[in-house]
Amino acid sequence: MKTTLSLKPAEARKDWVLIDADGLVLGRLATIIAARLRGKHKAQFTPHVDCGDNVVVVNARKVRLTGNKAEQSVFYYHTGYAGGIKGRTTRQILDSRHPERVLQKAVERMITRGPLQRRQMKHLYVYADETHPHDGQQPSRLDVAAMNPKNRRP
Repeated sequence: MKTTLSLKPAEARKDWVLIDADGLVLGRLATIIAARLRGKHKAQFTPHVDCGDNVVVVNARKVRLTGNKAEQSVFYYHTGYAGGIKGRTTRQILDSRHPERVLQKAVERMITRGPLQRRQMKHLYVYADETHPHDGQQPSRLDVAAMNPKNRRP
């Protein structure tokens, strides 16, 4: 009789992964990060357990968008006042103080919603520039550009 192994939260082993987002396409990068955060790349993947890796992304400011998405895609938010809906294009956000929010929001929308999503998103660390404070964890580099030639667009 064969049984499917179900991973328990105490048995989950989390690795640290470092990804350089310089020149990578936003959507393709976000799918790879979302799969790593969920743990779908592991053989012992269990959908209801947080078994994914800790992902550190640097150079989020230099992520690329294909086509006219930089000017046409708009992030809407509400101020809380009547008629207070506002919007900013992706280009405006990438040129602002917090360009890492574009990548965070793209990954967040690719992970199944709920309490598990909020727990998994806490293991994503995105930085706009090259520096990050996670050298002590010795993250292994993941070369996303080499996985598929379409990941890096000229």
